Amino acid sequence: MNMRLSVKLNTVKRIVCGISGGVDSAVSALLLKRKGFDVVGLFMKNWDIRDEKGVCATDEDRNDAEFVCKTLGIPLYEVDFVKQYWNEVFIDMVKDYENGITPNPDIMCNRHIKFHHFIHHAQTKLGADAIATGHYARTSVGYNLDRIDPQVDAEKDQTFFLSQISQWALQKTIFPIGDLAKTDVKRIATEAGMEKIAKKKESMGICFIGSRNFHSFIEHYIEPRKGNFIDVETGKIVGQHKGTHYWTLGQRCLIPGLAAAYFVCEVHPQENEVIVASGTDHPALFTSSFTTEPCYWIQTAPEDGTFAAGFRFQHKHPLVGCSGQLDRHGVCHVNLDHPMRAVTPGQYSVFYKDNVCLGSGRIWRLGPTLYEQGMREKVSFPQEFS
Repeated sequence: MNMRLSVKLNTVKRIVCGISGGVDSAVSALLLKRKGFDVVGLFMKNWDIRDEKGVCATDEDRNDAEFVCKTLGIPLYEVDFVKQYWNEVFIDMVKDYENGITPNPDIMCNRHIKFHHFIHHAQTKLGADAIATGHYARTSVGYNLDRIDPQVDAEKDQTFFLSQISQWALQKTIFPIGDLAKTDVKRIATEAGMEKIAKKKESMGICFIGSRNFHSFIEHYIEPRKGNFIDVETGKIVGQHKGTHYWTLGQRCLIPGLAAAYFVCEVHPQENEVIVASGTDHPALFTSSFTTEPCYWIQTAPEDGTFAAGFRFQHKHPLVGCSGQLDRHGVCHVNLDHPMRAVTPGQYSVFYKDNVCLGSGRIWRLGPTLYEQGMREKVSFPQEFS
């Protein structure tokens, strides 16, 4: 195992490893144990509400976490962060949807729960010298500050979701599988007697809430309110929706009675209107500039307030070149090297340079679309960004 760490391993004896019940955390704990560390498993309970079928994903995951730790011969503890998750992640997520913003709760969950409350609990209650997680990322030292490097397996790289993690947290964290491909992780788990964990389906839903029907889920927290779909070109009503909180930029709208495919280009919660454009390549869906909220920089902010970097706002998108200008409040004005489709307020603009994740800022406001700038022809864009 090649762990690129800034944690001084010669001072580390006890490592508390987050055990989720999945294969990544299981193999992380296994590799650390093989290295001779005193490994302790810690299972987080962050959600306790059952889904539409009466199933609580936490119960299933806890059972799998117990199986993993029993197989590895390490103790397993549990900590309840339901209140913290609700107050610091979930409430803000619901408010964003009410305001026509599409949030990224996974990034905030990492910042507030996994890499703050988890570390504090591991240190104060379990005597941890360091913590470990099953994220596909690597850390290394630069200028006496930790930095996050992309994972070897680009398909599974999770540095995007770690782009708001503090130096305090990074200096206490180990990513044991950062140099491994997913296929290797599953193979190691199978060879260690954890085949059922290796074959377990990956969770794809909202952080800790699980995979479920989004419309049914969000209706428990935001009341549906009928409004209109408005054609961006004609200004005419082309259909009705049940609430702006169901819609995000770039999303396809199946509007009864219309043969053309419409896609969301603007969301106006105050007017309860969703502005739509005909065709996935309509210029109203594209912009080449935006402004973020104050950025968080993993190491240090650009000295002169300007920078050139690679950018993405979806974690599997290829990087796009951009230039940024910071104001005195840390707000970043970003210009892209070429227009991007469905850049979305509430998502995170994550910056990379020389194969290092620099940090990120939450997208706040978009610049003019190509349509607003007078473009009327369809836009050609790479398939990998669709």
